[in-house]
Amino acid sequence: MRPSRTLLLTEELIALDSITPQDKGCQQRLIELLAPLGFVCETIVSNGVTNLWARKGENAPLFVFAGHTDVVPAGPLHQWTSEPFMPTQRDGKLYGRGASDMKTSIAAMVVACEEFIAAYPDHRGSIALLITSDEEGPAVDGTAIVCDLLEERGVAPDYCLVGEPTSNHVLGDTIKNGRRGSLSGHLTVNGVQGHIAYPQLARNPIHQAAPALAELTLEVWDEGNEYYAPTSWQVSNIAAGTGANNVIPGSVSLDFNFRFSTASTAEGLQARVHAILDRHGLDYDLDWTLSGLPFLTEKGTLSDAVCTAISDELGVQTELSTSGGTSDGRFIARICPQVIEFGPPNASIHKIDEHIELRYIDPLKNIYRRTLQRLLAA
Repeated sequence: MRPSRTLLLTEELIALDSITPQDKGCQQRLIELLAPLGFVCETIVSNGVTNLWARKGENAPLFVFAGHTDVVPAGPLHQWTSEPFMPTQRDGKLYGRGASDMKTSIAAMVVACEEFIAAYPDHRGSIALLITSDEEGPAVDGTAIVCDLLEERGVAPDYCLVGEPTSNHVLGDTIKNGRRGSLSGHLTVNGVQGHIAYPQLARNPIHQAAPALAELTLEVWDEGNEYYAPTSWQVSNIAAGTGANNVIPGSVSLDFNFRFSTASTAEGLQARVHAILDRHGLDYDLDWTLSGLPFLTEKGTLSDAVCTAISDELGVQTELSTSGGTSDGRFIARICPQVIEFGPPNASIHKIDEHIELRYIDPLKNIYRRTLQRLLAA
Protein backbone atom coordinates (compact mmCIF):
# COMPACT_ATOMS: atom_id res chain seq x y z
CA MET A 1 0.00 0.00 0.00
CA ARG A 2 1.14 3.53 -0.75
CA PRO A 3 1.78 5.57 2.41
CA SER A 4 -0.96 8.06 3.15
CA ARG A 5 -0.48 11.81 2.78
CA THR A 6 -0.81 12.21 6.54
CA LEU A 7 1.83 9.58 7.28
CA LEU A 8 4.28 11.05 4.77
CA LEU A 9 3.87 14.57 6.16
CA THR A 10 4.21 13.30 9.71
CA GLU A 11 7.50 11.65 8.78
CA GLU A 12 8.71 14.84 7.12
CA LEU A 13 8.03 16.81 10.28
CA ILE A 14 9.58 14.25 12.64
CA ALA A 15 12.78 14.35 10.55
CA LEU A 16 13.17 18.05 11.40
CA ASP A 17 14.79 18.16 14.85
CA SER A 18 12.76 21.08 16.15
CA ILE A 19 13.79 20.95 19.80
CA THR A 20 12.08 23.77 21.66
CA PRO A 21 12.16 26.69 20.87
CA GLN A 22 13.43 25.83 17.41
CA ASP A 23 11.10 25.23 14.47
CA LYS A 24 13.74 23.97 12.00
CA GLY A 25 11.58 24.67 8.95
CA CYS A 26 8.44 22.83 10.04
CA GLN A 27 6.21 25.87 9.68
CA GLN A 28 7.69 26.78 6.30
CA ARG A 29 6.68 23.33 5.08
CA LEU A 30 3.17 23.97 6.37
CA ILE A 31 3.07 27.30 4.53
CA GLU A 32 4.05 25.55 1.29
CA LEU A 33 1.02 23.29 1.69
CA LEU A 34 -1.48 25.82 3.04
CA ALA A 35 -0.87 28.78 0.73
CA PRO A 36 -2.11 26.95 -2.42
CA LEU A 37 -5.33 26.19 -0.53
CA GLY A 38 -6.02 29.90 -0.11
CA PHE A 39 -4.56 30.43 3.35
CA VAL A 40 -2.94 33.80 4.01
CA CYS A 41 0.12 32.87 6.06
CA GLU A 42 1.85 35.17 8.52
CA THR A 43 5.04 34.30 10.38
CA ILE A 44 5.36 36.00 13.76
CA VAL A 45 8.82 35.81 15.36
CA SER A 46 9.36 36.72 19.01
CA ASN A 47 12.68 36.29 20.84
CA GLY A 48 13.75 33.37 18.71
CA VAL A 49 10.34 31.68 18.71
CA THR A 50 8.60 31.08 15.38
CA ASN A 51 4.82 31.30 15.19
CA LEU A 52 2.45 30.81 12.28
CA TRP A 53 -0.98 32.32 11.83
CA ALA A 54 -2.59 31.03 8.65
CA ARG A 55 -6.19 31.89 7.76
CA LYS A 56 -8.50 31.11 4.87
CA GLY A 57 -11.59 33.28 4.64
CA GLU A 58 -12.85 36.33 6.48
CA ASN A 59 -16.33 35.33 7.56
CA ALA A 60 -17.66 33.85 10.79
CA PRO A 61 -17.61 31.34 12.28
CA LEU A 62 -13.85 31.12 12.60
CA PHE A 63 -12.53 27.62 13.30
CA VAL A 64 -8.89 27.35 14.47
CA PHE A 65 -6.60 24.35 14.60
CA ALA A 66 -3.83 24.96 17.14
CA GLY A 67 -0.61 23.13 17.88
CA HIS A 68 3.15 23.24 18.25
CA THR A 69 6.08 22.18 16.12
CA ASP A 70 8.62 22.13 18.97
CA VAL A 71 9.46 18.93 20.78
CA VAL A 72 11.27 18.07 24.00
CA PRO A 73 14.89 16.90 23.81
CA ALA A 74 15.40 13.28 22.84
CA GLY A 75 17.30 12.31 25.98
CA PRO A 76 20.08 9.68 25.91
CA LEU A 77 20.40 8.69 22.24
CA HIS A 78 21.82 5.25 23.07
CA GLN A 79 18.56 4.35 24.79
CA TRP A 80 16.50 4.84 21.61
CA THR A 81 15.91 1.76 19.53
CA SER A 82 16.12 3.92 16.41
CA GLU A 83 17.28 7.50 15.81
CA PRO A 84 14.77 9.92 17.40
CA PHE A 85 14.72 12.22 14.37
CA MET A 86 14.74 9.45 11.80
CA PRO A 87 11.08 8.37 11.56
CA THR A 88 11.01 4.59 11.70
CA GLN A 89 8.17 2.11 11.26
CA ARG A 90 8.23 -1.21 13.07
CA ASP A 91 5.70 -3.48 14.72
CA GLY A 92 2.78 -1.39 13.49
CA LYS A 93 4.06 1.83 15.04
CA LEU A 94 5.77 5.00 13.84
CA TYR A 95 8.68 5.94 16.11
CA GLY A 96 10.32 9.34 16.49
CA ARG A 97 10.38 12.37 18.75
CA GLY A 98 7.11 14.23 18.23
CA ALA A 99 5.22 11.23 16.81
CA SER A 100 2.52 11.65 19.46
CA ASP A 101 3.32 15.12 20.77
CA MET A 102 2.38 16.48 18.34
CA LYS A 103 3.61 16.29 14.75
CA THR A 104 1.06 13.65 13.73
CA SER A 105 -1.69 16.00 14.87
CA ILE A 106 -0.27 18.88 12.83
CA ALA A 107 0.04 16.71 9.72
CA ALA A 108 -3.53 15.49 10.26
CA MET A 109 -4.78 19.08 10.53
CA VAL A 110 -3.17 20.12 7.24
CA VAL A 111 -4.39 17.09 5.29
CA ALA A 112 -7.85 17.42 6.84
CA CYS A 113 -7.94 21.00 5.53
CA GLU A 114 -6.86 19.83 2.07
CA GLU A 115 -9.60 17.21 1.90
CA PHE A 116 -12.31 19.41 3.40
CA ILE A 117 -11.61 22.34 1.07
CA ALA A 118 -11.54 20.03 -1.95
CA ALA A 119 -14.94 18.63 -0.98
CA TYR A 120 -16.44 21.96 0.14
CA PRO A 121 -14.74 24.76 -1.82
CA ASP A 122 -17.57 27.14 -0.90
CA HIS A 123 -17.66 26.22 2.78
CA ARG A 124 -19.03 28.77 5.19
CA GLY A 125 -16.94 30.66 7.72
CA SER A 126 -13.14 30.63 7.97
CA ILE A 127 -10.42 28.13 8.86
CA ALA A 128 -7.16 29.06 10.56
CA LEU A 129 -4.09 27.38 12.01
CA LEU A 130 -2.18 28.77 14.99
CA ILE A 131 1.15 26.97 15.27
CA THR A 132 4.04 27.79 17.63
CA SER A 133 7.54 26.54 18.41
CA ASP A 134 7.30 27.53 22.09
CA GLU A 135 4.85 25.16 23.77
CA GLU A 136 7.30 22.75 25.37
CA GLY A 137 9.45 25.59 26.72
CA PRO A 138 8.55 28.72 28.71
CA ALA A 139 5.52 29.35 26.46
CA VAL A 140 6.10 33.11 26.74
CA ASP A 141 6.76 34.01 23.11
CA GLY A 142 4.46 31.51 21.44
CA THR A 143 0.71 31.09 21.43
CA ALA A 144 0.30 33.77 24.10
CA ILE A 145 1.94 36.38 21.83
CA VAL A 146 -0.22 35.41 18.85
CA CYS A 147 -3.40 35.54 20.94
CA ASP A 148 -2.48 39.02 22.17
CA LEU A 149 -1.94 40.11 18.58
CA LEU A 150 -5.25 38.63 17.42
CA GLU A 151 -7.05 40.34 20.28
CA GLU A 152 -5.51 43.68 19.31
CA ARG A 153 -6.76 43.12 15.76
CA GLY A 154 -10.25 42.23 16.93
CA VAL A 155 -9.97 38.64 15.68
CA ALA A 156 -12.21 36.42 17.80
CA PRO A 157 -12.22 32.69 17.00
CA ASP A 158 -15.48 30.85 17.58
CA TYR A 159 -14.00 27.37 17.89
CA CYS A 160 -10.50 26.05 18.54
CA LEU A 161 -9.32 22.44 18.36
CA VAL A 162 -5.88 21.90 19.92
CA GLY A 163 -4.06 18.77 18.76
CA GLU A 164 -2.58 17.75 22.12
CA PRO A 165 -2.28 14.00 22.77
CA THR A 166 -5.34 13.47 24.95
CA SER A 167 -6.34 9.85 24.34
CA ASN A 168 -5.62 7.43 27.18
CA HIS A 169 -5.98 3.88 25.90
CA VAL A 170 -7.35 4.07 22.35
CA LEU A 171 -7.70 6.96 19.95
CA GLY A 172 -10.74 9.04 20.81
CA ASP A 173 -11.51 7.74 24.28
CA THR A 174 -10.70 11.09 25.92
CA ILE A 175 -10.81 14.74 24.92
CA LYS A 176 -9.99 17.71 27.11
CA ASN A 177 -12.60 20.38 27.59
CA GLY A 178 -10.52 22.30 30.11
CA ARG A 179 -7.31 22.39 32.10
CA ARG A 180 -6.41 23.29 35.65
CA GLY A 181 -4.50 26.45 36.40
CA SER A 182 -0.98 26.41 37.82
CA LEU A 183 0.04 28.74 40.66
CA SER A 184 3.49 28.30 42.24
CA GLY A 185 5.04 29.82 45.32
CA HIS A 186 8.59 30.06 46.66
CA LEU A 187 8.37 30.44 50.43
CA THR A 188 11.26 31.35 52.74
CA VAL A 189 10.64 31.26 56.48
CA ASN A 190 13.28 33.22 58.36
CA GLY A 191 14.69 32.22 61.74
CA VAL A 192 17.89 32.85 63.66
CA GLN A 193 20.89 30.59 63.08
CA GLY A 194 22.68 29.27 66.14
CA HIS A 195 24.39 26.40 67.91
CA ILE A 196 22.10 23.44 68.30
CA ALA A 197 23.18 23.07 71.95
CA TYR A 198 21.88 26.58 72.71
CA PRO A 199 18.41 26.64 71.14
CA GLN A 200 17.35 29.48 73.42
CA LEU A 201 19.78 31.72 71.53
CA ALA A 202 18.41 30.77 68.10
CA ARG A 203 15.06 30.47 66.37
CA ASN A 204 14.53 27.30 64.35
CA PRO A 205 12.55 28.16 61.19
CA ILE A 206 11.80 24.51 60.47
CA HIS A 207 10.05 24.11 63.79
CA GLN A 208 8.20 27.36 63.27
CA ALA A 209 7.09 26.48 59.76
CA ALA A 210 5.97 22.93 60.49
CA PRO A 211 2.55 23.72 62.04
CA ALA A 212 1.71 26.13 59.22
CA LEU A 213 2.73 23.58 56.59
CA ALA A 214 0.60 20.96 58.30
CA GLU A 215 -2.39 23.30 58.15
CA LEU A 216 -1.74 24.11 54.49
CA THR A 217 -1.56 20.40 53.75
CA LEU A 218 -4.91 19.71 55.42
CA GLU A 219 -6.72 22.76 54.05
CA VAL A 220 -9.71 22.07 51.78
CA TRP A 221 -9.25 24.71 49.12
CA ASP A 222 -12.44 23.92 47.20
CA GLU A 223 -14.71 20.99 46.42
CA GLY A 224 -14.13 21.08 42.67
CA ASN A 225 -17.15 20.95 40.36
CA GLU A 226 -18.75 18.82 37.67
CA TYR A 227 -15.62 18.88 35.55
CA TYR A 228 -12.80 19.33 38.06
CA ALA A 229 -11.41 17.46 41.04
CA PRO A 230 -10.77 19.60 44.15
CA THR A 231 -7.84 21.98 43.99
CA SER A 232 -4.55 20.45 45.15
CA TRP A 233 -1.67 22.07 47.08
CA GLN A 234 1.63 20.21 46.92
CA VAL A 235 5.18 20.89 48.15
CA SER A 236 7.78 20.01 45.51
CA ASN A 237 11.09 21.06 47.14
CA ILE A 238 12.29 21.94 50.62
CA ALA A 239 15.77 22.99 51.77
CA ALA A 240 17.40 24.16 55.00
CA GLY A 241 20.58 23.81 56.97
CA THR A 242 24.30 24.23 56.47
CA GLY A 243 25.07 20.53 56.17
CA ALA A 244 26.37 20.36 59.74
CA ASN A 245 24.41 18.48 62.40
CA ASN A 246 25.07 21.00 65.15
CA VAL A 247 23.76 24.18 63.52
CA ILE A 248 20.20 25.46 63.70
CA PRO A 249 19.49 26.89 60.23
CA GLY A 250 18.74 30.54 59.69
CA SER A 251 16.00 29.88 57.18
CA VAL A 252 14.03 27.18 55.43
CA SER A 253 12.86 27.50 51.83
CA LEU A 254 10.31 25.49 49.94
CA ASP A 255 8.55 25.42 46.58
CA PHE A 256 4.89 24.56 46.30
CA ASN A 257 2.25 24.50 43.61
CA PHE A 258 -1.50 24.75 43.31
CA ARG A 259 -3.20 22.95 40.43
CA PHE A 260 -6.49 24.75 40.73
CA SER A 261 -9.85 24.57 39.08
CA THR A 262 -12.43 27.12 38.06
CA ALA A 263 -13.89 26.66 41.56
CA SER A 264 -11.06 28.87 42.89
CA THR A 265 -9.20 31.99 41.82
CA ALA A 266 -5.49 32.67 41.98
CA GLU A 267 -6.13 35.77 44.08
CA GLY A 268 -8.28 33.83 46.53
CA LEU A 269 -5.71 31.07 46.97
CA GLN A 270 -2.91 33.57 47.52
CA ALA A 271 -4.91 35.42 50.16
CA ARG A 272 -5.70 32.22 52.05
CA VAL A 273 -2.07 31.08 52.09
CA HIS A 274 -0.94 34.44 53.46
CA ALA A 275 -3.68 34.31 56.11
CA ILE A 276 -2.48 30.90 57.34
CA LEU A 277 1.17 31.96 57.42
CA ASP A 278 0.30 35.20 59.21
CA ARG A 279 -1.85 33.37 61.75
CA HIS A 280 1.19 31.31 62.73
CA GLY A 281 3.25 34.48 63.23
CA LEU A 282 5.95 33.56 60.74
CA ASP A 283 8.66 35.88 59.47
CA TYR A 284 8.55 34.96 55.81
CA ASP A 285 9.00 35.99 52.20
CA LEU A 286 6.76 34.57 49.51
CA ASP A 287 7.13 35.00 45.76
CA TRP A 288 4.29 33.90 43.48
CA THR A 289 4.29 32.72 39.86
CA LEU A 290 1.04 32.29 37.97
CA SER A 291 1.88 30.20 34.89
CA GLY A 292 -1.64 29.45 33.78
CA LEU A 293 -5.27 30.14 34.55
CA PRO A 294 -7.82 27.33 34.43
CA PHE A 295 -10.23 27.21 31.53
CA LEU A 296 -13.38 25.25 30.86
CA THR A 297 -15.52 24.69 27.78
CA GLU A 298 -18.97 23.49 28.75
CA LYS A 299 -20.59 20.76 26.68
CA GLY A 300 -21.76 22.44 23.49
CA THR A 301 -21.33 22.87 19.76
CA LEU A 302 -17.61 22.10 19.51
CA SER A 303 -17.45 19.21 21.96
CA ASP A 304 -20.54 17.68 20.33
CA ALA A 305 -18.93 18.00 16.89
CA VAL A 306 -15.69 16.34 18.00
CA CYS A 307 -17.43 13.56 19.94
CA THR A 308 -19.75 12.83 17.02
CA ALA A 309 -16.81 12.79 14.59
CA ILE A 310 -14.98 10.29 16.83
CA SER A 311 -18.07 8.09 17.12
CA ASP A 312 -18.74 8.16 13.37
CA GLU A 313 -15.11 7.35 12.52
CA LEU A 314 -14.22 4.85 15.23
CA GLY A 315 -17.38 3.92 17.12
CA VAL A 316 -15.69 5.07 20.34
CA GLN A 317 -17.62 6.79 23.11
CA THR A 318 -15.62 9.78 24.31
CA GLU A 319 -15.09 11.05 27.83
CA LEU A 320 -14.63 14.75 28.53
CA SER A 321 -11.76 15.38 30.93
CA THR A 322 -9.84 18.23 32.54
CA SER A 323 -6.99 16.09 33.87
CA GLY A 324 -3.31 16.57 33.15
CA GLY A 325 -1.02 19.57 33.09
CA THR A 326 -1.35 22.93 31.42
CA SER A 327 -1.46 23.51 27.67
CA ASP A 328 -1.63 26.39 25.23
CA GLY A 329 -5.39 26.10 25.45
CA ARG A 330 -5.14 28.40 28.47
CA PHE A 331 -4.04 31.27 26.23
CA ILE A 332 -6.53 30.58 23.45
CA ALA A 333 -9.42 30.40 25.90
CA ARG A 334 -8.92 34.12 26.63
CA ILE A 335 -10.11 34.99 23.12
CA CYS A 336 -12.15 31.92 22.14
CA PRO A 337 -15.27 30.70 23.97
CA GLN A 338 -14.97 27.05 22.91
CA VAL A 339 -11.61 25.26 23.15
CA ILE A 340 -11.29 21.48 22.92
CA GLU A 341 -8.10 19.41 22.89
CA PHE A 342 -7.97 16.13 21.03
CA GLY A 343 -5.12 14.03 19.70
CA PRO A 344 -3.30 10.69 19.82
CA PRO A 345 -2.76 8.41 22.81
CA ASN A 346 -0.36 9.98 25.29
CA ALA A 347 1.33 6.92 26.84
CA SER A 348 4.69 7.49 25.10
CA ILE A 349 4.91 11.30 25.04
CA HIS A 350 8.23 12.78 26.23
CA LYS A 351 9.60 9.23 26.61
CA ILE A 352 12.37 7.27 24.97
CA ASP A 353 11.00 5.59 21.79
CA GLU A 354 8.01 7.94 21.51
CA HIS A 355 5.58 6.52 18.95
CA ILE A 356 2.08 6.42 17.51
CA GLU A 357 0.29 3.36 16.20
CA LEU A 358 0.08 3.53 12.41
CA ARG A 359 -3.58 2.50 12.52
CA TYR A 360 -4.46 5.78 14.27
CA ILE A 361 -2.86 8.24 11.85
CA ASP A 362 -5.50 8.44 9.13
CA PRO A 363 -8.47 8.12 11.51
CA LEU A 364 -7.10 11.14 13.40
CA LYS A 365 -7.06 13.11 10.15
CA ASN A 366 -10.57 11.90 9.32
CA ILE A 367 -11.90 13.01 12.70
CA TYR A 368 -10.43 16.48 12.18
CA ARG A 369 -12.01 16.61 8.71
CA ARG A 370 -15.38 15.38 10.02
CA THR A 371 -15.30 18.09 12.69
CA LEU A 372 -14.80 20.73 10.00
CA GLN A 373 -17.68 19.23 8.04
CA ARG A 374 -20.07 19.38 10.99
CA LEU A 375 -19.22 23.01 11.73
CA LEU A 376 -18.44 24.60 8.34
CA ALA A 377 -19.90 22.48 5.52
CA ALA A 378 -21.95 24.69 3.21
